[in-house]
Amino acid sequence: MSAEQHARSAHLIVVGNEKGGSGKSTVAMHLAVALMKSGQRVATVDLDSRQKSFTHYVENRRAWAQHIARDIEIPNHLLLDAIDHPTAVDERAECNALNDAVDTLSKTYSFIVIDTPGHDKEVMRLAHSMADTLITPLNDSFLDLDVLGLVDPQTFAVTSISHYSRMVDEARRQRKALDGVTISWFVLRNRLSALGSRNKHLVGEALQDLSQRLAFRYIEGLSERMIFREFYPRGLTAADDIDQITLGMRPTLSHVTARLEVESLLRSIGLGDPLAVGETVGDARDAA
Repeated sequence: MSAEQHARSAHLIVVGNEKGGSGKSTVAMHLAVALMKSGQRVATVDLDSRQKSFTHYVENRRAWAQHIARDIEIPNHLLLDAIDHPTAVDERAECNALNDAVDTLSKTYSFIVIDTPGHDKEVMRLAHSMADTLITPLNDSFLDLDVLGLVDPQTFAVTSISHYSRMVDEARRQRKALDGVTISWFVLRNRLSALGSRNKHLVGEALQDLSQRLAFRYIEGLSERMIFREFYPRGLTAADDIDQITLGMRPTLSHVTARLEVESLLRSIGLGDPLAVGETVGDARDAA
């Protein structure tokens, strides 16, 4: 961890999970755009140079803005290249590059949103230890809960915590010892079903247990909505203006519902001002 971290003024939001497909890049992009909408200066960093989902999301947004000839908020984005099968020297270089990037961006931006790769590596662990706010998106299933803890196959009670949880716990201890900062950890239950189910209930009980053991807050993230998948090719988010020019289609109630979810997410995490959606609800309802 950088010794200069004491003087850093920017708030670092790290989106991390060792499992792929949990919606990290979608959450990171929505947070970045929502913060910019609330008047914050935001930079974004992609540490997953293999998948580059976050980088592609930003590139799609830039291309769409040019296509519709509209000035929409685009974060200052940085992709940090990584080396396949890195040596110890390579890993130190990657960590130094992240430290340098954060130190530089902190001089200009109030928030830095970092998307991490879905596998364990040194630079990913460093990013977690640098976080002020850590967000772990988690699909609402025992398959994905496995990244946090293991459960008994008969009772579904939590029996132990997993490698990722231990890594986060160590990162938080290091950060607390370094500068007295307690990393705020949020676990987002993504792709929640609107209907109650035994699985939903049991996963909720396991998360409640783990939240007490590991001192995180678990909150509802983004539901399984087709609209979130449709946003990606155009680089859009539910935080963007809900109008036909920006969306490239007539707005619907699905857009408003998704926007309300993002508003609730920001409010739960305590970042920025909630997005104002009141004026758009009637327009979308009429369009539907």
